[in-house]
Formats: sequence, C-alpha cells, structure tokens
Amino acid sequence: MRIVSLIASATEMVHALGLGEFQVGRSHECDYPPEAMAKLPVCTEPKFDISGGSREIDRRVKATLADAVSVYRVFDEVLERLQPTHIVTQTQCEVCAVSLRDVELALSARYGSRPQVVALEPNSLEEIRNDILRLARACGVEERGSALVASMEDRMDAIAAGARASRRPPRIAAIEWQEPLMAAGNWVPELIHKLGAENLFGTAGAHSPWMHWEELAAADPDTILCMPCGYDLKKTRDEMHWLTAREGWNELRAVRGGRVFLADGNQYMNRPGPRVVESLEILAQVLYPDQFLPTLENVGWERF
Repeated sequence: MRIVSLIASATEMVHALGLGEFQVGRSHECDYPPEAMAKLPVCTEPKFDISGGSREIDRRVKATLADAVSVYRVFDEVLERLQPTHIVTQTQCEVCAVSLRDVELALSARYGSRPQVVALEPNSLEEIRNDILRLARACGVEERGSALVASMEDRMDAIAAGARASRRPPRIAAIEWQEPLMAAGNWVPELIHKLGAENLFGTAGAHSPWMHWEELAAADPDTILCMPCGYDLKKTRDEMHWLTAREGWNELRAVRGGRVFLADGNQYMNRPGPRVVESLEILAQVLYPDQFLPTLENVGWERF
C-alpha cells in the first residue's frame, strides 16, 4: 500500500489509523505530525501568493477562481513517480484544500495506473466520523477506524458533560475570516452546541457564511473567538486590526469583559480530522474557564 494524502486532515487520519509508514506523499499544507511530514515529497502548491493580509488573500483567491477551476496545482509528475495505490483528497471546499477535481485533472494528464481515490466530504461532525471510517475501509483497517471513532466520541462526550454543568450558557461569535468578515460554519457550530453554548452566527453542516460588522455589533456576544482558516496564532493576531479598528469595537461586551480569544484555525478549528477533539477542548477552555484547565493555552488558543 502506498498512500498520498492531499489534505492535512486526511494525513492526520492516516497516522491516527496507524498507517503512517505507508504514506509516500503529501500536500503543501500537510504539517502534522511534523517529524513524519519532513520526510515526504510535496505533491501540490497554491497558484497564488499566500503572503499578505486577509483582504489581499481573499482578492487573490477570487481572482484565481475567476480564471481557473481551482486555486491549487497538483504535480502530476510527482504522483507518477510515487505510484500511489491510494490518493486521499476532498470534495468539501475548492479553497480549503486540493479537491477531487484537481486530482482527476492530474491523473488524466499522464498517469499510467489507476490508484483508488478516496474523496472526503467533512461538512459536519458526523461526516468527519464517516470520513475516518471511509478511509479505514479503503485501506483495509476497518476495525481500527471504528475504534478511533469510538475513542473520539467518548472523549468528546466527557468534555461536553463537564461544559454543560455550567448554569449560564455563554453567547459566542466564532469568526473564521477577518476581512471580509466571515463566521465559522460546518462542524464548528456543532462543537459549540455540544458544549451547551449559544452560537450566534453560522449554521451546522453548512459552509461558513459571510457577515457584516453591523451584525456582530448588534449581537454583542459574550465571547468572540477568531479562528481564521489556514492561520496560526501569530498570523491571527497580526490580522486582528481589521476588527479592532472598527467603530464600536471597544464597546462590545466581549471586549470590555476581556473575553476575546484567538485560536489556531489551521491546526485545530478548521481541520476536520482526529484533532477535532482538541478543537472541542479549546472551545471548552475558552467558554468555561472555571470548569476546564487551560491546557491548550498558547498552543491551540490564546487571549487577545
């Protein structure tokens, strides 16, 4: 078996299933576990410059999609050299990661053999579980997949039970992009609901929606958590000026109460793999500091 993973969450699944020794290639975004990723050849790259601020990146993505079907390039010659038996990709988002269409175009270009393409579609917690089982089944380790999913569910249930012991559900605005403003969708509203909190924006199982500053100000949340897709903590902090410069920012309840937090959206909140459990832990530690020790502070989240 020779596995090429073209999505970071799938790489984490591969290793959580005990299949790391069979992975022979990765995407440019696959970075965990770091010691394993350093040894693997990269099979993709973005078609645009990913440096710069939130607004610039948003413009480049839209400009690229206006002239092309994808914002990523798959190195078909690298795939040909690696001769994978399995290629793992996704159909969920053309912007988040290399898509099924990207892989199909690469394979049709020059590839001789026909590897099994496993396309993941993680729009919700249930679909994240299904994706783990789908990958495990494709790789012939179905029992490991069932055990991994069961372990994740047990851990998440324990976290949720601790959070729901709180008497007053906090109201949270989860922000996935700072400029233009976007709320978190897909599985993040489910994670918030699981903890008994009130999610103010974004719908469970649906793509992350664009929103207006006036909506955020009118909602006046108890807590604001910024988790931009693809950003680490430093980059998220660097981009907070898009919010702090807004008229009325300092009057928001969350700001006045010191309840604005940053999360690593790249490693955790926006990565639909086994570490979605840690994403739930981050939310629990931010929302219920009296019930949960800040074990992931300065690792997966920090105070703003």
